[in-house]
This record gives sequence, structure tokens and C-alpha cells, in this order.
Amino acid sequence: MAIIDSQVHAYEANTPQRPWHTVPNWPDHVTGDEMVTAMDKVGVDGAIFISAFSMYRYDASYAVEVQRAHPGRLAIVKPVDPDDPAVADVIADWKRTPGAVGIRIMVPKESGRAADDPGFDRILRAAVRHDLPVNILCWDNLDTGAAIIDRHPETRFIIDHLGILQPRVPPAPPQPWADLPKVLDLAKRPNAAIKVSGACTLSRQPYPFPDIWDPLARVFDAWGFDRCLWGTDWTRAFAVVNYAQAVEPFRDTDRLNEEERAMLMGGACARAYGWSPRRG
Repeated sequence: MAIIDSQVHAYEANTPQRPWHTVPNWPDHVTGDEMVTAMDKVGVDGAIFISAFSMYRYDASYAVEVQRAHPGRLAIVKPVDPDDPAVADVIADWKRTPGAVGIRIMVPKESGRAADDPGFDRILRAAVRHDLPVNILCWDNLDTGAAIIDRHPETRFIIDHLGILQPRVPPAPPQPWADLPKVLDLAKRPNAAIKVSGACTLSRQPYPFPDIWDPLARVFDAWGFDRCLWGTDWTRAFAVVNYAQAVEPFRDTDRLNEEERAMLMGGACARAYGWSPRRG
């Protein structure tokens, strides 16, 4: 099976030439070359490279450069700005970009945006027009996320990070799966898939994080493996797990059979984004 990581973030060092918007608790750099090297060490065939919003906001120029250097290994997703009146043109240009497979909207609670925000409407209509799936970050704001998905039934959504707020540093919160009932209810939306990304950061036990499997089993039952996209969310998760530790529990667990593992760790991602990796 081809193993595809549904969410990675690569970036270069913070320089005046390409300054970071914020400085997260990440390594000084994880370049595209370094990301592919990490993938090679653990046998990950390809990844969806999400341009890092915290660092680069709506500028995906670094992602474009990296994809050009590793066209068979990385596909790219760009955050788009709901406050940009020309965002539909931005999405049209992105669709023509080699390796572009999706766009992303950010819907954290602190944004204060409603489901009927006209900027979201512009973005989501354009996504349908250009046949691009939309990653939606709505952790800790699932009610608004669900309302957006319901408002745009023709748009294909991919929910980031299980829809569950995840820690950047250990330990996990006392009730890391408190929003799981809302996540299971979201599965009723046929136009949505969900990323099982960053799941290891929700564990309150050490590697290989055995306590994630009972709640994940409920996710798999509700969503079906064909709509669940495994991912590491590295490098955001680096302070909690290293790259290998985010891969191996899924590859080694006896809680998945080979057919389920193949769909979760690659097949569903290839289907959702219409992209498969090529080595060589």
C-alpha cells in the first residue's frame, strides 16, 4: 500500500526575506528536503503539505517551491482569506498551480466568524466551481463548522485534526476527547471526510499511546475508513511526538486489519484529494 500523510507542515528558517508571522514552538526549520528525508526514514510515500498558516498566513510561495522540488512526494494546500474580495480569483489561480490539491479555511472560535460569513460563501462557491476540496479547521468550534458544512452541501470538506483541539505541548488535557460526540454527529454529513491527524497528541499515556484506540474506534465506526485520513500533523506536533512516533503506532497496531490500515493510511487520502505519490 502507498502510505500518505494527510497533513505535514514544512518551512524554512525565519529570515527577513521570508519572515514568519508568528514564532511557534517548532524547530528552527524543517525544510521540504528535511521533511522528505523524515518520510523516507519511516517509509511514508507521500504527504499533503499544508502551507503553515501560523508562519506564512495566506502566502503559499514556499509550499509551491517545495512541491516543485519534490513533485511526486508532496501535494500542496493553501489557506485562503475570507476577507479578500478577490478570493475567487486566488482560488482559480491556485487550481492551475502544479501540485495544488485543495484549499483551507480557518474557523477557530476566536475568529468570531459566523457560518453565513460572506467571505466563506465566496470561498466555498469557488471551491465547487474549481473542484477543490476544502480543509476546515474548526476545532473547539464544531457547531460553527457543522453549520458551514450544512450550508454548502455541494462543497467537499475535509475536517482537520479530528475536529478536536489538540495540545502543542504535553500533557494532553484531562478530557482530551470531550468533543467526540460532536465529531461522531458530523459523520452524518455525506460531503465531509475527517483527518485522523495529530491523534497521538491526545494520548495521556506514553508511546505507543494505547489510550487513543477506543475513541478512534468510535470515529472509524461513525465515519467509515473510506472517509478517515490518517496524518501526523508534523511539525506542529513535534513537542509531543517525533515523526516516527506519529507513524509507527498506526502501522504496528493490531486494532486495524490490513485492509483498514491501507484505507486509513493512504487510500482515503488519495480519494479525497485525487492525488497519489510517485517515487523516483
